Amino acid sequence: MTQDPFVSRLRPFLVVWPLIGLAAGLAARWAGHDGLASALWIAASAPVLAVLLAEIVGGLRRGDFGLDIVAALSMSAAIVIGEHLAAAIVALMYAGGQYLEGFAERRAQREMTALLARVPRSAMLHVDGALEEVPVERIEPGDRLLVRRGDVVPVDGRVAGGVAVLDQSALTGESMPVRLGDGDDVLSGSTNAGDAFDLEATRTAADSTYAGVVRLAEEAQRSRAPMARMADQYAMVFLGVTVLLAGLTGWLTAEPVRVVAVLVVATPCPLILAVPVALMAGISRAAKSGILIKSGKALEMLARVRALVIDKTGTLTAGTAHIVDTHVAPGISPSELLRMAASLDQASKHIIAETLVAAARAQGLALSVPTTVEDTPGAGLTGRVDGRLVSVGGFQYVSARVGDAELRKLSRDRHPGAVGVAVAIDGKAAGLIILADTVREGSEELLRRLRAGGIERIVLATGDRMDVARFVSTGLGLDLVRADLTPDQKVLVVLSERKNGPVMMIGDGVNDAPALAAADLGVAMGARGAAASSEAADVVLLVDHLDRILPAMAIARRSRAIALQSVVVGMGLSIAAMLAAAAGHLQPVEGALLQEVIDVAVIFNALRALRG
Repeated sequence: MTQDPFVSRLRPFLVVWPLIGLAAGLAARWAGHDGLASALWIAASAPVLAVLLAEIVGGLRRGDFGLDIVAALSMSAAIVIGEHLAAAIVALMYAGGQYLEGFAERRAQREMTALLARVPRSAMLHVDGALEEVPVERIEPGDRLLVRRGDVVPVDGRVAGGVAVLDQSALTGESMPVRLGDGDDVLSGSTNAGDAFDLEATRTAADSTYAGVVRLAEEAQRSRAPMARMADQYAMVFLGVTVLLAGLTGWLTAEPVRVVAVLVVATPCPLILAVPVALMAGISRAAKSGILIKSGKALEMLARVRALVIDKTGTLTAGTAHIVDTHVAPGISPSELLRMAASLDQASKHIIAETLVAAARAQGLALSVPTTVEDTPGAGLTGRVDGRLVSVGGFQYVSARVGDAELRKLSRDRHPGAVGVAVAIDGKAAGLIILADTVREGSEELLRRLRAGGIERIVLATGDRMDVARFVSTGLGLDLVRADLTPDQKVLVVLSERKNGPVMMIGDGVNDAPALAAADLGVAMGARGAAASSEAADVVLLVDHLDRILPAMAIARRSRAIALQSVVVGMGLSIAAMLAAAAGHLQPVEGALLQEVIDVAVIFNALRALRG
């Protein structure tokens, strides 16, 4: 049953109180005060039973039935027939099981706080020739803003003079920075990866793109299909068997003591404890492998998924640009071309310049200090390296210095989504360095193993262009490729795939957060992905390896199998004990002791999920 927030806050008290009452009652009985012991046990059970009955009433109004009804029946009957010790034990076992289940969720659930934290709270507004920092709520269409390097664009608008270099990967999935000129539209939620620029607001903050993504994620989280607890699926069967056996015993024997013994043995501790213990053990086991599973319900769903919707940038691909090819003019080697370009690019903070510098250093190239550098923001640089005049930048920037025809001789076909960095040395075209986001190594094998593990359908859903998506997905054996998707369209893709079974969504960007929240199971790349996606997801891969989803699924299936085994065996032993009690072979006290032995057995069996 769904837990009320107020009840959730009471859970620690509901565990400690019956534990204290149970111990105090045992001490009173040991001292010969049986009446006091019974009173203490009733007092220990009463708060748990009261909260339980309130939850049952609320659940019945929603048409929700579960193991709570079995626990309430066992506790109430034990109190009515004078088995107060049994009532206290059931109260402690029930409250403990509920607390364990809630703890597994609370250990990682922070409900979208990072998504909301990324929302810009203020902006730099031009006011009478000066800059004033104002709350984003004050921004109106037509206002002129300054967006500094590294700032998240606070509202939708257009570039008002100059050049904007924006990282839109969190919104669109486009892995390479976008260069926008005067009058071009800018999406809120983009990050300024270049120099500061002016933005003319075209919408208020509340009506802008990023605010819409936040609202969409929150709505998807609220409207997602509930995951049923495994124990609830068996609770009604156990309840029916308990009522039937108790009723038949009373009708056939007319001996109240046998009915009492049946009800005492029927305390549903295997159901109450086995599932949360096994699932928590699985969650702990997964954490050791770098996999954060936020709840027992998520672990159960991970074992059942049949369809996969996967994002491209940062998930199926590495999410960052890499050098994939180099076209060089005669007389210069690829390594020397990279060394010269990277040496000059040390003077730039452009993201592509930083990529070239990092690549050169990774190859162990000795970079020289550039001099007399002229930087044209968003276009390129010109300066001297080792006394030679070097230009690095876009095709148009460099061709203006060496001639279009000369540079085109070095340009050959390259795959969609790639970016060419042109290099000229001493007024002559020296080469092109090709950068692209590449598919993660082993992706084809990973998808094959996912299919072998029970995933029947795999869909690529990306905000990137269709030609890029098709190129990246070549040879991966996907069932469907969807591209040019907005965040709300990704949600629709997830919902449409539900006809094929429970859907798992894997993503890493802010634009993936609504789809992750809407999926039956959301999995986020937490090592490098956006914090928003980690908060919206049910499972977070703490290391930047997509193949971690394979052991996660294996752990989930093993934990669920052990939980199921514990439930079935525990219920079977309890039913056998009820039959023995109905036949007069077990007295109530003996039944209570036998039930605790069964409880211990199923708990130890459930803990096997920690191993393997």
